[in-house]
Amino acid sequence: MTQSPDPGRAPTGEQTPNDFATTLAELEALVRHLESGDLSLEASLSSFERGIALVRDARTRLEQAELRVQQLVERSDGTLEEAPLGDAPAGDESTP
Repeated sequence: MTQSPDPGRAPTGEQTPNDFATTLAELEALVRHLESGDLSLEASLSSFERGIALVRDARTRLEQAELRVQQLVERSDGTLEEAPLGDAPAGDESTP
């Protein structure tokens, strides 16, 4: 018989979910479980450690997504080019 994972008891070395939404959902469930106050000290510490791993995973996923995001920038000659998000457009006179 297979049991569903208990957010209050994350085994050491448990892998992170395959996508950001699942990571976030698991993290939110852990927070609710911790806030309930129904966990022993050991279970709370285990949940906290799992939460830290999930936060790190989510942060890494967001950083990777940010690197992949591109914006189209119109150059002064009217052509479009891709530039990393946050870069000033080429030929933009508004930059110092």
